[in-house]
Amino acid sequence: MNGAPVSWAGGTFGASATCVLAPNANVMTLDGTNTWVLASGEQSLVIDPGPDIASHLDAISAVGGDVVGVLLTHHHADHSEAARAFAERHGCGVRALDPAFRLGSEGLVDGDVVSVGGLEVRVVATPGHTGDSLSFMVPSESAVLTGDTVLGRGTTVVAHPDGSLGAYLSSLDRLHALCSSQGITSIWPGHGPVIDDALAALDHYIAHRRTRLDQVRDALRTLHAQGRDGEGLPHEDLPRAIVEIVYADVDPVLWGAAELSVRAQLAHLTDRA
Repeated sequence: MNGAPVSWAGGTFGASATCVLAPNANVMTLDGTNTWVLASGEQSLVIDPGPDIASHLDAISAVGGDVVGVLLTHHHADHSEAARAFAERHGCGVRALDPAFRLGSEGLVDGDVVSVGGLEVRVVATPGHTGDSLSFMVPSESAVLTGDTVLGRGTTVVAHPDGSLGAYLSSLDRLHALCSSQGITSIWPGHGPVIDDALAALDHYIAHRRTRLDQVRDALRTLHAQGRDGEGLPHEDLPRAIVEIVYADVDPVLWGAAELSVRAQLAHLTDRA
C-alpha cells in the first residue's frame, strides 16, 4: 500500500541504468510506472515499457537507442501494455515468464542470464505479487529490479487469486538471501524511488507482512467472537470486515486493493491450518 508522497521523477543510476517515468500516476501506481533502460554501448534492454502512451514510448526510445530486447517483470497492464508495440517499433522481441505476453520464441525463466554488450542481467523468479512476477539482478551495478515485488515507497499488493502470500514471503526471503550473498545494495523498483539499502527494505517488507498476518488473525478472532454472540456476518463479507479493522488507518480509496491482500492472507492461513 502507498506511503507518504516523495519527489520522484526517474533519472540515471549507476553506469548503465536510466529510469523513464511513465505519466500514469494514480493511487496504485504512485508517481507512475518506472520503465528501466539498461544500456551497454549503443545497445540497450528495456524493462517494463509500461502503458501505451505515445509520449512515454518516445521518451524511452530517445534514451534506449538500439533496443535489442524488452523484458517484463509481470503481466499487469501498467507494466506490459505497450510491450508489443514498443518491441515492434524497434524490431526486437518481448521476453516474459507468461507465454501470452511474449513476442518471439524466447521466454524468461528463473536462472536465465540476458546480456547486452558486456552487461549481464540475471533472472530471479519472485512469485507472490502475481504468479508470473520476476526480478532482475544486475551484478555489475549491485542492484536488483523488483517490479512490484518491492516498491520504492509503501508496500505492495498480493493480488489474490493470482498472487499468493506464501509464495510472496518465500520470494522476499529469497531476495534477502541473494542480496546478502551477492552484495546487492540497491533496489530499482517498478514504482517509486530507488532504494539504497536493499537489505533494510527487505527486512521491513518481511516484518510488515508478518505483522499484517498477525493482525488478520486477531481480526478473525474478534469477528468469530462476535459471531458467537449472535453478530455474525456472511462468509463473503469477511474480507471487507477484516479490512475495516486491520486497515482502518489506510485511506479507504485503497481498501479494494487491501481486500485483495486480505483474501491472500486468509487463503494462506487456510492452507496452513
